[in-house]
Amino acid sequence: MRLDLFLKLSRLVLRRTVAAEICRAGAVLINDIPAKAGREVKIGDTLTLKKRGQKLHVRIVLLPTGNVSKAIAPTLYEILSSTPCNELDELLTIDADSSDGSKDKD
Repeated sequence: MRLDLFLKLSRLVLRRTVAAEICRAGAVLINDIPAKAGREVKIGDTLTLKKRGQKLHVRIVLLPTGNVSKAIAPTLYEILSSTPCNELDELLTIDADSSDGSKDKD
């Protein structure tokens, strides 16, 4: 099953187009690897989603075969952790890591 379709059917994301957009932005990881919307997911995969100031880690428990009711959707995954996430702090950390103080030699 495609990642964007799983995100929509599990109701982790409300629309498939939004799922594709957050994948394109690099806000979705499968097993700690950035994932595109069309990547296949399987039972046991760990997803990390960054959205609305929250970092959510879930494990896929079931893959749906068709449309899923609102009541059944939460049974498709197991929440491993949910932590507040400040995207600005993460960007500052990434910038600090990438600037190691070395200068280019000309």
